[in-house]
Amino acid sequence: MPDLRQLADDIQTWSRELGFQQAGIADVDLGRDEAQLRDWLAQGQHGEMAYMARHGDKRSRPQELLPGTLRVISVRMDYGTGNDANAWATIAAGERAYVARYALGRDYHKVMRARLQTLADHIADRVGPFGYRVFVDSAPVLERALARNAGLGWIGKNTCLINKDAGSWFFLGEIFVDMPLPFDAAASAHCGTCTRCIDICPTGAIVAPNRVDARRCISYLTIELEGSIPEEFRKPIGNRIFGCDDCQLVCPWNKFAKRHDEPDFRARNNLDQATLVELFAWTEDEFLQRTEGSAIRRTGYIGWLRNIAVALGNAPGDPGVVEALQSRADHENDVVREHVAWGLAQHR
Repeated sequence: MPDLRQLADDIQTWSRELGFQQAGIADVDLGRDEAQLRDWLAQGQHGEMAYMARHGDKRSRPQELLPGTLRVISVRMDYGTGNDANAWATIAAGERAYVARYALGRDYHKVMRARLQTLADHIADRVGPFGYRVFVDSAPVLERALARNAGLGWIGKNTCLINKDAGSWFFLGEIFVDMPLPFDAAASAHCGTCTRCIDICPTGAIVAPNRVDARRCISYLTIELEGSIPEEFRKPIGNRIFGCDDCQLVCPWNKFAKRHDEPDFRARNNLDQATLVELFAWTEDEFLQRTEGSAIRRTGYIGWLRNIAVALGNAPGDPGVVEALQSRADHENDVVREHVAWGLAQHR
C-alpha cells in the first residue's frame, strides 16, 4: 500500500508543475448539493438543458458515475489576465462584440484534459495501475461542489466558485480515483452581505443567492438555447454575443486577484476587439475555420448569426450596422431571419 499522505503531497507538486494553480482532494459526499440540484431541476430552471436531468443522481454521486470512486482530485487553472477595464469598455462600446473571457482563446477542455491525464500518469508511475477517470466539464459532475469540498473556494451567490486569492477567473477539472487519499477541508463562504452580482445581472437571472435561473441567463440564451431568444431578453443582452461575465467583473474578490497569462487562453481572431459588423460578415466556412479548437463552436454558425443580429439591433444607429443586418435579411434560416428582422426594427 503506498504512503497516501506522501502521494497527496506529490499530487500537489505535480499539479503545480503541470500549470494548475491549485489542487485539492475531496470525498464523495454531496448530499446537501443533491437536494439543491433536485429542487433546481424540479423548478425547471435548467431550461432546455435536458442533459442536466438525464443522468439522475449520478451528478451528485461520484461513486455511481464511476463505480469504485473514493476520492476526487480537483484542480483549477486561471485564465484571467487582468483585463477587467477592457471588458467593461467593450460592453460599453455597443458597436463591438463581447465574448465571455473564457472563450476568447483555445478551448479549455482540451488544454486541461491533456494535463490532467499527465497527472494521472504520474500517479500510476508511483503506485501502479489504479482506477480513475478524468473529467473537464464533460460528464454529469458537480464540479463546483467538489472543488469547494477540496478547499479550492466557495460557491458564491452568482454560483461561480470563488477563491480568496484568485477570484473566480479559473477553470475546474477533476480526476475520480479509487484510492482513499486524505482529503482537504472544505472552503468556507465569504460573500457576506454583498449582492453586487445579483444587482448587476442584466436579465435578473440570479433569482436568489446561489440560485441562477438558466432560462434568464445570457450565457444560456446565447450558447445553450436553440431557436429563438425570447424578446424580453434581447435588449438586456446588449452586445454580448457569447456568454456573459458581468457577475464576475463586478465581484469584489476579483478586483485584487492575481492574474495568470496562459498562452493557450490568449485572445484569438482579435475577439477582444472585434466589431459586430465584421464578425457578422463571417461565412460559415470562416466561422468553422476561425473557431477550430474554440469553445465558441458550441453555439454553431446559426446561433452565432442569431446572437450577433440581436447585438446589432442593440448597437448605436449607424448605416454600416443597418447595412450588415440587411445583408442577412433573406437568410435561408428562419431563426436568423427572425432575429435580423428584430434587429432592423430597432433602427427604424
